[in-house]
Amino acid sequence: MAAAFLMVFGGVMAVFEGIAAIARDDVFVTTPNFTYSFSLTGWGWVHLILGALVVAAGLALFKGATWARAVGVGLAGLSMIAHFVWLPYQPVWSIVLIVIDGFIIWALCAPRRESPA
Repeated sequence: MAAAFLMVFGGVMAVFEGIAAIARDDVFVTTPNFTYSFSLTGWGWVHLILGALVVAAGLALFKGATWARAVGVGLAGLSMIAHFVWLPYQPVWSIVLIVIDGFIIWALCAPRRESPA
């Protein structure tokens, strides 16, 4: 349940991040000569789509879908990489979402304790 909640929360935050980057490019600081410098609008679409996929996997995890655990680990890893590359534009927001993605991966990979029936 914790992983599902964190996935929905992290995905919604990424969606908001994507919307902000698509709608207003002047909200973010641009860094000249950054190795991974791309268009902020392009990064906005990446975060919007990736965030929507993370939310969908988190909602599927709430419903108990077994495939959502593996998909969640993969999407959280991709989200972690995307936020690492996004560090120069929004450092605090990126670090928070990288940590959340790390907790998602940990929660999805940790062995589950079965409750006694």
